[in-house]
Amino acid sequence: MDAFLISTGLVALAEMGDKTQLLALLLAARYRQPLPILIAILLATLFNHALAAALGAWLADFLNAEVLRWILGISFIAMAGWMLIPDKLDDEEDSIGRWQRFGVFGATFVLFFLAEIGDKTQIATVALAARFDSILMVLAGTTLGMMIANAPAVFIGDRLAGRLPISLIHRIAALIFLLIGISVFLFKSP
Repeated sequence: MDAFLISTGLVALAEMGDKTQLLALLLAARYRQPLPILIAILLATLFNHALAAALGAWLADFLNAEVLRWILGISFIAMAGWMLIPDKLDDEEDSIGRWQRFGVFGATFVLFFLAEIGDKTQIATVALAARFDSILMVLAGTTLGMMIANAPAVFIGDRLAGRLPISLIHRIAALIFLLIGISVFLFKSP
C-alpha cells in the first residue's frame, strides 16, 4: 500500500504546473469536450507509465542491490532539484493542430503520451517501480496522481490554475523527493 500512496501523492504534486497539466488546460480550452480528453489522458498515462514501471522493475532485477540503491538515491534527489524548475509549453499549441485530424481523443492521447516521454512523472514512475516491489501499485498510484492533477485542469480550466500556489506545491514535492532519496541511502533495501 505504501507504493500506491507514495506514488499517488508524489505524482499528483509533481504534476501541478507540469507541462502535461498545462497541455490539459490547453486541450480543454480548445476542444471543450472533457470526457474524451480525460479518457485519452487516462489511457495515455496508463500506457506510458506501464512502460516506465516495467523498465523500473527490470532495472531492479537487473542491477545489484547496492548499485540500484545509489542510482535510486541520486535519482530521487535529482528529481527534487528538477521539481524546482518550472515547466512551460514549448510548441504544444502547434502540435495540437498537427494531431487535430485524429479528433479530440486521438490528439489528446498522442500529445499526452509524447509529452510524458522523459517527463518528471515518467522518470518518477521508473524510480518508484524500481524502489517498490509492486509494479501494479506504482502504476495505479502514478496514474491516479496524474488524474488527480489533470482532471480539475480539464474541468475547471485556467480559472483554477491561476489560484494554485504552484511554486509552493513544487517545493513540497521537491522536499518529498529529497526525503525519499535520503531514505534510500539510510535504509538498505531498495
